[in-house]
Amino acid sequence: MIAKIIQGNSFGNAVNYVLNRKEADIIATKGVRNIDKESIIRSFETQARLVQIAKPVAHISLDFSAQDREKLTNAKMIEIADEYMKKMGYGNTQVLIVRHTDRDHPHIHLIMNRIDFNGKRISDQNERFRSTALCKELTIKHGLYVSSGKENVKREQLREPDATKYQIYDALCKHVPQSKSWQELRSRLRTEGIELGFKTKGSTDQIEGVRFTMNNLSFNGSKVDRQFSYSKIDYALRQNNRAEQQVLPPVQQPQHRPEHHESSTVGDSIGSLFDMPILPNGTDPEEEAFRKRMQRKKKKGIRF
Repeated sequence: MIAKIIQGNSFGNAVNYVLNRKEADIIATKGVRNIDKESIIRSFETQARLVQIAKPVAHISLDFSAQDREKLTNAKMIEIADEYMKKMGYGNTQVLIVRHTDRDHPHIHLIMNRIDFNGKRISDQNERFRSTALCKELTIKHGLYVSSGKENVKREQLREPDATKYQIYDALCKHVPQSKSWQELRSRLRTEGIELGFKTKGSTDQIEGVRFTMNNLSFNGSKVDRQFSYSKIDYALRQNNRAEQQVLPPVQQPQHRPEHHESSTVGDSIGSLFDMPILPNGTDPEEEAFRKRMQRKKKKGIRF
């Protein structure tokens, strides 16, 4: 969820902009006569005369990810808009909320009067800073998709190496949520022509990062996107696996000690991760090493 803020001096221009199209639907109003456009405009203008300011029009669009389209009913968007307006200081003024359906992503337009019902000017101090922080807060609170901004990039206009990097990004967005292990993710990515490999510390088996190779180009996971660093992918895969185990009945696995295979190539280096033996106490050595690394990073004040 992001907000685009515009201040203006003409309620007529703002109201006509949001309503003069087929894909516009008024979903809520407050304090205005909702008979027709002219009535709405006159209502805003009458209240604005209580105090003379240069720009009494607050026009804010709230834009959401296309991935949230199904959950964003009119009622849900009104609920989010109401929270946004109250925390931004617009809880006691006239409002017109219009939903547009001319884009792939859901979005609404808020036309508000910067003179409130008591004839006081609504402060716009640090408005954009406050709005950015509030959008993040509401996105998390309502379980909305957290976008990295890459969804809106026009893929067909990209050149190398960005074209390949975005192919890898799209594939990871698709396959990480569906995978329950690194081995499964590796298999899925190979169907897209992408090889997965690990970066280890020196000559040891201690994993420090993940990289992806396609079209003879390699990218570290965090360079593709911060959500695809080794630690974050590893956490997501474990969560996916736990979620499945809660649904499926337990399956008795035969006890065996898999062979350990060494590998040095990008495509085959994943073998060392899955072929590690199980310690006598039943602990996965990779998991234990990862846990200890996370504890060390926390002590150093590093956040993920």
